[in-house]
Amino acid sequence: MKKIIALLVLAGMANVAAAADIVGNAKAATAKVEMCIGCHGIPGYKATFPEVFQVPMIGGQSAKYIESALKAYQKGDRKHPSMKGIAASLSDQDIADVAAYYSQQTKTK
Repeated sequence: MKKIIALLVLAGMANVAAAADIVGNAKAATAKVEMCIGCHGIPGYKATFPEVFQVPMIGGQSAKYIESALKAYQKGDRKHPSMKGIAASLSDQDIADVAAYYSQQTKTK
């Protein structure tokens, strides 16, 4: 029984260590951001689904903000069907990479 508990503790520690090791790689995100560019890469773009709204330009945003927003869409804390679907398809590494990519971009209006 003690061996099982020890193994479970070690496995839990390995998961925590793996989660802490996620570092965004902007170069790895170039293929991952293709789904973002169609809305977030066009100055003045307005989306029409589910309603008409101004799409924010995310270039130059902080990586932490972008990661937080994507995770909120994954959990359903932020409500937008398209973004929820996109965020749900991303792994934690994907999110870190996308956030790193956009945080290194120039802010646009």
